Amino acid sequence: MSQRTHSVAILGASGYTGAELLRLVAHHPTFELVVATGDTQAGAPVSSLYPSLAARYRDLVFAPNDPSACDGADVVFLGLPHEASLEIVPQLQGKVGCIVDLSAAFRLKDASAYPEYYGFAHDRPDLLSRAVYGLPERHRDSLAGATLVATPGCYVTAATLAVAPLVDAGLIDTSSVIVDAASGVSGAGRAPKHTNLFCTVDEDVNAYGLLNHRHTPEMQEQIGATVLFTPHLVPMNRGILATCYARPSAGTSVSTSVVMDALLSTYANEPFVVVRDEPPSTKATLGSNAVHLTARYDERTGTVVVISALDNLCKGASGGAVQAANVALGIDETSGLTAVGVYP
Repeated sequence: MSQRTHSVAILGASGYTGAELLRLVAHHPTFELVVATGDTQAGAPVSSLYPSLAARYRDLVFAPNDPSACDGADVVFLGLPHEASLEIVPQLQGKVGCIVDLSAAFRLKDASAYPEYYGFAHDRPDLLSRAVYGLPERHRDSLAGATLVATPGCYVTAATLAVAPLVDAGLIDTSSVIVDAASGVSGAGRAPKHTNLFCTVDEDVNAYGLLNHRHTPEMQEQIGATVLFTPHLVPMNRGILATCYARPSAGTSVSTSVVMDALLSTYANEPFVVVRDEPPSTKATLGSNAVHLTARYDERTGTVVVISALDNLCKGASGGAVQAANVALGIDETSGLTAVGVYP
């Protein structure tokens, strides 16, 4: 039986998340690309910037960003800066089926947090309340039929899927969560700057965004806990490894088997979450929409440890966006996605 096709537009297709969206759309059984914009690359062939896409997009040229070109599209993915998405989403509402925004413009429920963490005032709190957070493992029911989806931050996806099940089960003290995470350089985007130059990142690991990283409020909203978050930049292209720590809840009996069982029961039927005894690695998730998890309880220090690994551009961004779009459109959630990584 033939499936209905869904017309897809990507605004901001020239960045790394846009290129990943193009890759995933190329393999999606029902998605048909109709628009791919990239203002800084307008007029340039997609294959000249990303030769990896040449076999599928031989003649595709980046168009200028024009929201009206998306009219009638079933789904529009936005790979734009936060403030650009904030401006464009109201122009798209009612003219397209579903908007999936990969920026942080609609992730937070509290508009007052935007000036502190993102440096701009959020003038559409009405849309904040309507946006559905695009993490199907936590918000699947709300995503069904959604017209505005806020794709999670990559660090937040890694931390939330690791820690939230333990909060739900009442196993950990929600005032004591620590997230120590490392990301590949692609998380900083394609635009060249000193911090992502080869000579800066090669043979170096550094912490950044100490105490007030912009993902902190989003992480706290999604996990339901007070979080101390420290991100690190490591010299690899893709991937996030998050090591999360917490104290057990008062009066709760905790062991490694108890915390592992909480993860196993939560994700027993999830197509993209893998819970194993072995510590996860970023390379095991490369190019996939999978998240690998494990957990331990250290009796010596009285600490719960949960570790997660994912591909920051796939499950942490574009893959997660496609997964959420699938749910919103009512099609097979796994369409166009794989849980199998590329190795070696």
